[in-house]
Amino acid sequence: MAKSFKIQTLNKISAKGLARLPGNYSVGDAVDNPDAILVRSHNMHEMDVPPSVQAIGRAGAGTNNIPVKKMSERGVPVFNAPGANSNAVKELVIAGMLLGARNIGGAINFVNGLEGPDEELHKKTEAGKKHFVGHELPGRTLGIVGLGAIGSLVADAAIKLGMEVIGFDPGITVEAAWKLPSSVRKAESVEELVRAADFITLHVPLVDATRNLINTQRVALMKGNVVVLNFAREGVVDNAAVLEGMKDGKILSYVCDFPANALKGQKNVVCLPHLGASTGEAEENCAVMVAEQVSDFLEDGNILNSVNFPNVALPRESAYRLAIANANVPNMVGQISTALAEAKLNIHNMVNKSKGDMAYTLVDVDSPVSDAVLSRLKAIEGVLRVRYLPAE
Repeated sequence: MAKSFKIQTLNKISAKGLARLPGNYSVGDAVDNPDAILVRSHNMHEMDVPPSVQAIGRAGAGTNNIPVKKMSERGVPVFNAPGANSNAVKELVIAGMLLGARNIGGAINFVNGLEGPDEELHKKTEAGKKHFVGHELPGRTLGIVGLGAIGSLVADAAIKLGMEVIGFDPGITVEAAWKLPSSVRKAESVEELVRAADFITLHVPLVDATRNLINTQRVALMKGNVVVLNFAREGVVDNAAVLEGMKDGKILSYVCDFPANALKGQKNVVCLPHLGASTGEAEENCAVMVAEQVSDFLEDGNILNSVNFPNVALPRESAYRLAIANANVPNMVGQISTALAEAKLNIHNMVNKSKGDMAYTLVDVDSPVSDAVLSRLKAIEGVLRVRYLPAE
């Protein structure tokens, strides 16, 4: 009999994504004692996550709405869908560059404020359009902070539009570097990048190191008439510093996806209502990716794209599998191996990996695992969760 798991949905999740879950799963917003939760924007910090939950899947990239630290302490991986919404965000960044360079928002507001018959409107239009002269993209320099899935797509699109691109990302992965166009010039610091750029776009998570990444000191380094774009996270840009920079001529316009009272009604500021991933295609892609990842974890213990656990995958070669989440401390693998050996369980295959304070072990053994062995494994100091995953 195939395994059946219960999945609670805290937001509307794309039907295309839910279709990737096995048909015998129980899925819905009113599921009791769920094995896993799928979520988009729901604030999970304000809810009591049931102890039955073994995994959380965020149908998107950011996980600020999920109590990741608390879940780590329970041995619960939090999955996300990096790259699934990259094209949607990339397209909005390109639109943002045009909005900022051509003052399209201001021009729309100007036209909407005109009154009188058409003949008078035409005269006012011709007289007023001189106030909305912009500039074109080719030959301009785009500075990209963060060269992951979105940043690399933005770089490629900008180059095809005839722009020069300079990028900064001290934590770039080898995989991301391979995807980056070869003509992207590397900046050694954010300061070098802001000095060189005519456009600056940010694609970083909000952490202590990136909070107010664009601040008064870095605005002062800008060459002047720079277009700043923030489709990353609220908080990576200091709004007050940007507004002051606009008064000083350092910043021509600011386009962001995060409205704030300080920005509303400001000249040359365009605030969008968090539209970065708001396309049908992006929502489907995110839901498909996270549903597959959560299902693979529940069925076989494999982990891919977890923000708090390492990527660990082990092809099934035995019917008896253990998945063990533990603190990343010395001699954990040795204690696990000893417990299995003393129970006369032969280890067929094993993989152990760590990520920060967390470690994760998958073990395939050649015979069934008793409750007594599971209890002994759970009693090892530092072990957070033990799952027994026999093949059906």
